[in-house]
Amino acid sequence: MSKLDVRIETLPPMRVISAYGFGPQPEGIAADKMSAFLKAKGLLAGYGSAIPHYGFNNPNPSSGSPNYGYEIWALTPPGVEPEGDLRLVQFSGGLYAVTRFENLENIGRVWAELVKWRENSPYQEACHQWLEHLLNPLEPDMTKYVFELYLPIKE
Repeated sequence: MSKLDVRIETLPPMRVISAYGFGPQPEGIAADKMSAFLKAKGLLAGYGSAIPHYGFNNPNPSSGSPNYGYEIWALTPPGVEPEGDLRLVQFSGGLYAVTRFENLENIGRVWAELVKWRENSPYQEACHQWLEHLLNPLEPDMTKYVFELYLPIKE
């Protein structure tokens, strides 16, 4: 197990646009919806920098089925409204343990290490949303993805 570099961060409340996918690879479904929406609004160039990308399983994978859901949130400028099956979400924010890593293949291992870090820290498990912050969602090579994982905590 590698030693994680963990920081504590409070995410403020946010108004986000949500795209949803369901199936054996729902991340791609949700990402395609979000990218198409942002492109139509002339906002795609800022996706990942000026427009942060957060994602999470919804619902989580379950044994016996290859299908699960994935939801992507984009923090868009004021006045941008969802269209089609995208929806508006008011996220209440919260306290998080955050770590950064590269390469999508590492996501399961790093989540497990971050949970283990919390178990050995003075922080407790909290109930707000777990988040995967993809810093470069337009990168075509998944081995070059840069993530920050946000694990909900409380003092």
